[in-house]
Amino acid sequence: MIYPVVADLAAGGIVVAVACRVLGVSKSGYYDWRDRPVSRRKAADQALGQLISEIHQVSRDTYGSPRVHAKLWLAAGVRCGRKRVERLMRHAGLQGVYRRRRRGCTVRDPHASPSADLVNRRFVAERPDALWVTDITQHRTQGGWVYCAVVLDVFARRVVGWSIADHLRSELVIDALDMARWRRRPVEGQTVVHSDHGTQGEFN
Repeated sequence: MIYPVVADLAAGGIVVAVACRVLGVSKSGYYDWRDRPVSRRKAADQALGQLISEIHQVSRDTYGSPRVHAKLWLAAGVRCGRKRVERLMRHAGLQGVYRRRRRGCTVRDPHASPSADLVNRRFVAERPDALWVTDITQHRTQGGWVYCAVVLDVFARRVVGWSIADHLRSELVIDALDMARWRRRPVEGQTVVHSDHGTQGEFN
């Protein structure tokens, strides 16, 4: 179901109408899904999911589903299936520590020289539009992965630009920056844009 993706984007500052239009769903359908009464099964899953998150956090994000399942039974006395624990952890984006790391959204260019860090890891600003930071998140949908690039004004702690697409090309970040420039109209040369070292948006 794609409505949880809309909810995630809305929580990140994306306007609901924009997220629904880009993802091809109706706004009324999203609100109908959001406002439905919670079933007993879903309420139980939410309570169990909270307990799973606490166990995972105490383990410093190292426990996978087998160890979380064992901890539920041995320490909390909670009986549930291991498959259910796997499903809830997957839904919450929780996983244990494995030897192989998952590939994220950052795609480094091995031949490019990284730009200088103009903010020196000090993410504070004394005025609006002095420092923008960019980030890309990925969301699984029934039609595949979609990617959301956001531009955050550090001073106001608010999203000033965004872009959603089914690819990780540079246009994803450029479109988000174009929206931020159009909405905020910053003075030329007075805004620092900081990103990671991915090839999509290595600006800083």
